[in-house]
Amino acid sequence: MDINLTGKNALVCGSTQGIGKAIAISLASLGANVTLMARNEGTLKEILNELDKSKNQKHGFLVADFFNADKVKEVIQNFSQSQQEFHILINNTGGPAPGNTFDAKTEDFLKAISAHLVCNQHLVQALVPIMKKSKYGRIINIISTSVKVPIVGLGVSNTTRGAVASWAKTLATELGQFGITVNNVLPGLTKTGRLDNLIKNRAEKAGKPVAEYEVFMQESLPAKRFGKPEEVADAVAFLASPAAAYINGINLPVDGGSTPCL
Repeated sequence: MDINLTGKNALVCGSTQGIGKAIAISLASLGANVTLMARNEGTLKEILNELDKSKNQKHGFLVADFFNADKVKEVIQNFSQSQQEFHILINNTGGPAPGNTFDAKTEDFLKAISAHLVCNQHLVQALVPIMKKSKYGRIINIISTSVKVPIVGLGVSNTTRGAVASWAKTLATELGQFGITVNNVLPGLTKTGRLDNLIKNRAEKAGKPVAEYEVFMQESLPAKRFGKPEEVADAVAFLASPAAAYINGINLPVDGGSTPCL
């Protein structure tokens, strides 16, 4: 099975923490040249030093805030035109704040759609022409299991993630003929800073200690534990590899079996 990414260039968004960081580390370990993209330059420089360079990989970073879609577009267009081609694009952005759909403000939806769908579109439009020339492209969107079953209390996130999944499926049918695949990875409850905040908020609402509520949440899962960022990253790395060339347009849950549907 060919999962070697030597010579492939990957752009990993939201790569300074959690799942995004784990993906960057995993792709680099398979030989990819990784470009990190996030808003905190200092943290980007720190993560850069953690990436594998044993295969003479050349890594770098781009600074952009995904809540400024125009800036993301400017940064990626300037870089892709003057620096290098990309074969792998990992779309990954922190989710919207929790809250009920009915209570959400119009600007909450607009902000989320811009940070996720619009930024994804800008990145794809900048990178796909080069992917077509190289006849190799992997576009992988890190979304959520809410694509299959909406999560209570995440109204704006559910709505936005669903839109991204539909966008990706449509794009997959358009780009498949060029050797480009478009897939979505749907993490379940994964041990990240975002999950820690979610546990804290739910514990407060339930009037329970955070540690007790964390155990309660884990016991509700088939695996009886939360996922690890590295486990999501491994699934992404496979989809990014030559071995996954005929996997296109799917939603892949990485959730330990917790999603209650096929």
